[in-house]
Formats: sequence, structure tokens, C-alpha cells
Amino acid sequence: MALHRDIFWVGRQWAVTGSGIQAVDQRLRGVLDIDIARLWDDTHVQSRRAKPGVNVEDFDTAVTVARERFPETPVSAPFVAQLKALGVIETAVVSPVVPAMQLRAEGKLARFLPQWRVRR
Repeated sequence: MALHRDIFWVGRQWAVTGSGIQAVDQRLRGVLDIDIARLWDDTHVQSRRAKPGVNVEDFDTAVTVARERFPETPVSAPFVAQLKALGVIETAVVSPVVPAMQLRAEGKLARFLPQWRVRR
């Protein structure tokens, strides 16, 4: 994936852009990139840091700059609780008899998935 057009910091191996932390080397095709939403997830950041070939000093600087640029958003739990109390948001009823429907197609090409059609 190409670097985002908004570049805030560039190091030797990492860049802080408008989409988060991206590897400067485009041959990786965005495999090690960290989105803004996952920037404060320490387990995700540490898993990227532990990959072989990662320049640790450059990565730590990128994480520090990115966290300064994109501060953690506060949790809106009180607002959601108020909406639930007013009845605006309904909580889902979980039935022990009927299992929840799950659709998974991860890691499969779409052209090899079975197709379904509605017949008239």
C-alpha cells in the first residue's frame, strides 16, 4: 500500500502518516502498517515491534510521534449508557436455543466461494 499523502514524520524504516504508522519500504505492501485505531493497542504494537528486520529505535520513535499526533480518544461509555437507558440503543437478546449466524470467508478468494441465487 502506498504511503498516505499526509506525511508527518519520516525515519529510516517507518513513517507517521495520516493513516497511522507505515513502513517506508513499499515492497512489504502494508503488512506491518499500524492504523490509527490500533495505535493504542499495546499487544498489536508489540507484535509488530517483535517482527524480524524491524529497526527498533526507528519504530519506537515512530510510535512516540504517532501517539503524540493522534491522542487516544476517550471512551464514550457514559454516553452509550445514557442512550441505552433512554431506549435508543437496544441490547441484543441472545437465545441459547438458536445460535448466532456466522459468515466467514477469511483467507479465501471470492471466485472460489459457493454462489447462491434466488430462483423465481
